[in-house]
Amino acid sequence: MKGIKMILGALAAASLLFSFSANAQENNNRDENGKVVRGAYETNKAFDNTFIGIGAGINSVIGDWTNTASWGKIGLAADLNFGKWWTPAIGMRFGYHGLWQTPKLAFYGAQNANNNPAGVAPANNGAANDKFGFHYLYGSLLWNISNSIGGYKETRFWDFIPYMSMGILDVTSGGIFALKNSNLEYAASVGLINELRLSDRVNLNLDLQMIVGRARAYTADAGQFIWFPSATLGLSFNLWKTGFDRHSTITPVVIPVPFTTDQYNALADKVAALEKENAELKDKIAALENELAPYRNLVDGQTYLYENGTFTAVDVKPGSPVTVYFDCGSTKISAREKAHLEYFASNVVDENIALSVNGYADKQTGSAKRNQYLSEQRAKAVVDYLVKAGAKEENIESAGHGATVQLFDGAEKNRVVTIEVK
Repeated sequence: MKGIKMILGALAAASLLFSFSANAQENNNRDENGKVVRGAYETNKAFDNTFIGIGAGINSVIGDWTNTASWGKIGLAADLNFGKWWTPAIGMRFGYHGLWQTPKLAFYGAQNANNNPAGVAPANNGAANDKFGFHYLYGSLLWNISNSIGGYKETRFWDFIPYMSMGILDVTSGGIFALKNSNLEYAASVGLINELRLSDRVNLNLDLQMIVGRARAYTADAGQFIWFPSATLGLSFNLWKTGFDRHSTITPVVIPVPFTTDQYNALADKVAALEKENAELKDKIAALENELAPYRNLVDGQTYLYENGTFTAVDVKPGSPVTVYFDCGSTKISAREKAHLEYFASNVVDENIALSVNGYADKQTGSAKRNQYLSEQRAKAVVDYLVKAGAKEENIESAGHGATVQLFDGAEKNRVVTIEVK
């Protein structure tokens, strides 16, 4: 029996190791970022994803884990079940497990417990090596841990499915299928199914299970519980529709009422007209692009010479002298003349430029002293403006000439300040 325990333990460990290894090699259900996708799935119909299973294997009995003398010999076990997967991860099944077992402990049965008020039967009432019937009717809750962790994949080769069961355990002392001397008790079990996909409809299952019941119902040679380990190998067959469909997030397309022939032709003509207009606009855009091509690399503020469709950058110095005219008897720069100065200052004046500023007055009005004063103040007003515009005062020469020099014909033109770039 110790060898049986080692074999079952090795099978369980191997199945766990191989299951995780196989799942790790699966191309899991992942999104474009490599993240596992786990739902949601559409509700399946009543008989979708149902299955039946059959199997055969070995079982044994353990009366007391600490007493190897209570460990039974190997018996034959059979499985028959029917189940359904409600989601890719959760399912249920109902079935039968058992056949016969040869114990190494004295089996007493229900009739002995009834004959003994203390509930303990005499030790000579059951033979230690006689076969007894062993039948377990159960309902199981299944958990497909491969789909839960790795994402649902219908074509996965290996699925790892632990489960828990509750049911009725019937041990009969009169033979394998004897109805007399039966002893019904509630029992529970845990186990795992290693399911290998052979095709869309057929799977190969290795089912490792441990059933536990109340020991006192069957023997006085055990502890508080009696254990029935088993290992079966069998096939399961998928019925009706298999697989699960994922919920779609795509908004359904609303199909309009079909067009009449006239409506279709009208729309076709409108589309053709728009396509023609679009082509004409593209041609206009191309023509404008060609016209604008020579101007694309021009720099704001730079002076260019245009010849034969080509622009050539040139350095242009403002003509000398630049003139600023004043009203009769005034030393204040008018708004109009200030505009001329602003243009000159923004295009020519900087801190390194050297300038000569000369003021004048007309000889037709005022005395010589008054005209001298006017010419000096006019020159000063222009110098002050140029300094504010960025010129250095030490780089500017200025003078007032009164009415001693008349540059132009006419009184209005001689009320002037000239600016020359040196």
